[in-house]
Amino acid sequence: MPSMDINEILQYLPHRYPFLLLDRVLEIEPEKSLIAIKNVSFNEPFFQGHFPSKPVMPAVLTLEAMAQATGILAMISLGLSPSDSVLYYFVGADKARFRRPVEPGDQLRIEVEVMRLTRSMCKVKAKATVEGDLAASAELMGALKDLDS
Repeated sequence: MPSMDINEILQYLPHRYPFLLLDRVLEIEPEKSLIAIKNVSFNEPFFQGHFPSKPVMPAVLTLEAMAQATGILAMISLGLSPSDSVLYYFVGADKARFRRPVEPGDQLRIEVEVMRLTRSMCKVKAKATVEGDLAASAELMGALKDLDS
């Protein structure tokens, strides 16, 4: 699966507006890596209260966008879909660093690379860049939860 549009993303993530933070997946290599983008618009609801005179995307939402990309990679790598009654939960972040503000008009390029993958968890190295400049990086962990148990 080389790329995904928003309709395909919606099949793998339970998030919806205003909390869906990915617009497109550019590349997926199951069990290895994923590259996605988030187009940051001035119309995002968080800009009304997050420094209205100098709008900045909250750093924690950049982290969440990276976690959403990780969730898609984990689900596809494990051959799962939301119809399998499982959810991928963001459960941890290590070494999180934020290097530059993300502002309206920016396009976040999110890259995640698998460090460890099992049937129940995934750990990745993640980074978000804007025009090649590092905006954020972290090691993220997620866990699969069976909704039927």
